[in-house]
Amino acid sequence: MPESVRLAGAGGTLYDYTPTGTFMYAERGAASRSRLAYAAVHVVADPLADVSPIAPAAIDWDATLAFRRHIWSYGLGVAEAMDTAQRGMGLDWEASKELIRRSLAEAKSVGGKIVCGAQTDHLAPGSARDLRDVEAAYEEQCEFVESHGGQVVMMASRDLARIARGAENYARVYGRVLSQLQRPALIHWLGEVFDPELAGYWGDADLDGAMAVCLEIITANREKVEGVKLSLLDQRREIAMRSRLPERVRMFTGDDFDYPATIAGDGKRHSDALLGAFDLIAPAASAALLALDAGDTERFAATLETTVPLSRHVFSAPTFYYKTGIVFMAYLNGHHHHFRMVGGLESGRSAAHLANIFVLADKAGLLRDAELAMHRIRPVMALAGVSGS
Repeated sequence: MPESVRLAGAGGTLYDYTPTGTFMYAERGAASRSRLAYAAVHVVADPLADVSPIAPAAIDWDATLAFRRHIWSYGLGVAEAMDTAQRGMGLDWEASKELIRRSLAEAKSVGGKIVCGAQTDHLAPGSARDLRDVEAAYEEQCEFVESHGGQVVMMASRDLARIARGAENYARVYGRVLSQLQRPALIHWLGEVFDPELAGYWGDADLDGAMAVCLEIITANREKVEGVKLSLLDQRREIAMRSRLPERVRMFTGDDFDYPATIAGDGKRHSDALLGAFDLIAPAASAALLALDAGDTERFAATLETTVPLSRHVFSAPTFYYKTGIVFMAYLNGHHHHFRMVGGLESGRSAAHLANIFVLADKAGLLRDAELAMHRIRPVMALAGVSGS
């Protein structure tokens, strides 16, 4: 039985915690037959690179690709170079291109499923002057993804949010970019809870109005859209939008608070998954989806429900710092040997927040080696002045 570890708690308190030491899942898993499931995955920083928070990203490529093989080993797909990989929060386009190129080659070598994010973030902030600048930026990134054999996730653009003056501007940009793609894309609607600069996306500050615009764009371009990933943390709106999608267009849940219900569905429709949470809980996600394949809906629900407290904590406000918790969880589980992040984002969460990730991961049976996790959390607590940890 593991010994206890002293952790930071709420309000400056300290407490001792003894982990159960039980990893509850298999070491690998098969791909689900009943759902398409992608984990939006993080990148591993090069901890020894001489960089600053505003410098171009320095990536540990070996550790980064090893984590993608971990995800594929559980039968899940990889959603590459998206917001979980710190697009817009440290991962620049030059590093993203190399990440996409390497990950697509790795996916081909192991037979892994993969989609890749494309947006407009290579433009200098504020430099886009009109919609054509935005279109050209999207076209450049989409062409790069497809030229390397990848499928595009058309991510939300801060530049478009800044320049667009109404729904017709969004319809023009999305229609032009989608029309040029070789393969149908996924459209990612990232809400302002994840990125405040995307407030009013689709040309309407009211989310119901914005949803109507997004649905009109998808319907007008249905042959070029495989699905939409909705990241609003709003189960009601996801279910409502799912019921209005054109035939054969999939809903990919991005609801890291309530994914068990949206993936299970209502008997008529269900959501597939493209979740940052699956980076955290890949073994449990795999087990749950295989249970669903077998028709065991109770085991599916029970398995995922044990992971919800962990995911809700990691994605708690301010939600855009969830990447810190994602990387910390991977560090605890031995996927990389350090807790450093691109852009210095390891400072994005408090010691108490990180301590609770350790506790909730243990309670969900997701710590692969409790002794290793304890060895790794102790110096993190010590940096916060937690003595006796």
